[in-house]
Amino acid sequence: MPNQTVLGFDFGLKKIGVAVGQTITHSANPLTTLFAKNGEPPWDEIQKLIQQWKPMALIVGRPLNMDGSTQPLTELAEHFANELKSRYGLPVHEIDERLSTVEARANVFEEGGYRALKKGPVDSVAAKIILEDWLMGDSK
Repeated sequence: MPNQTVLGFDFGLKKIGVAVGQTITHSANPLTTLFAKNGEPPWDEIQKLIQQWKPMALIVGRPLNMDGSTQPLTELAEHFANELKSRYGLPVHEIDERLSTVEARANVFEEGGYRALKKGPVDSVAAKIILEDWLMGDSK
C-alpha cells in the first residue's frame, strides 16, 4: 500500500485542532489550530490545508461522554464531518476521541509546563492523538 496522507481534526466551537498523518508509518504530527468565528469553522483555511496536503481521507474526533453516550458537541462534530464530506468530496471517518484532550494536555505540560498549556498546541496535539488512534486501529 503506498503512503497516503490523512488530515485529522479535533473539532471545537472555538478552536479546531488539525494534524497530518501518514498511512505507511501510522504516525501523525500536530499541524495547526484553526479558530472558529461564532461557531463557524474557517472553511477557507480548511480548503487551503486540503489543497496543500492533498489527503486521501479526513478523520474527525467524535466527542462522547465517558459512558459512551452523546453530548451536545457530538452532534456538532458530526455536522462538521458531514460538511467536510460534502464540501471536499473526500472520505470522512469519525473516531471516538474520549480522553484525547486530557492526553494532549498531559503531553504539552510534560514538554513545557503550565506556560506551554496556556500558549501550547493542545488542540493540534489532540488532533494528532485522534489521528494516530485511527491510523493504528481503523485504517485497515
